[in-house]
Amino acid sequence: MSVTIDGSAGVTTNTGAVYNSIQTATAVTASGASVDFTNIPPWVKRITVTMTDVSFAALGVSRIRVGTSGGLVSTNYVTASASMSNTPAIAVTSVTDGLAVISASANATVDTGQFTIVNITGNTWQCNGFNSRLADSNVTFAAGYIALGGTLTSLSLVATTSTFDGGTVNILYE
Repeated sequence: MSVTIDGSAGVTTNTGAVYNSIQTATAVTASGASVDFTNIPPWVKRITVTMTDVSFAALGVSRIRVGTSGGLVSTNYVTASASMSNTPAIAVTSVTDGLAVISASANATVDTGQFTIVNITGNTWQCNGFNSRLADSNVTFAAGYIALGGTLTSLSLVATTSTFDGGTVNILYE
């Protein structure tokens, strides 16, 4: 699924200053290999990715990937995540192929969470957030960053294993 964003939102004051309020893309059902949001306006400084009841067709893992006009970037992320479950276990993972989002999730389980991506300086973007899975009392926290080679123009929730088969994904941007 792909959503194209209209970047014309904003309010111009009588002094000529432009203030961009929080914008919402169109919520989409997670299906297939990815959920893509394209044409993100160049003025965006913060993106919030929200997901509700996202599920996989089989055991699945996903990442948030961002991109420039050259396409999505799949390397050089600096990310770590910690996954905690109802057993007294904590698993910490380093990730370089995207911003860690959903850890290994079996089919018929659903994940809900929120991740905020903020422009720190230039084309460097930092992300942190969480997701939870009620079926096995699992919570995952993640934080990381990437220095892009150009302006961020797209974002994708990518199923790196399996495919998505349900749930809702959306972004807020400002």
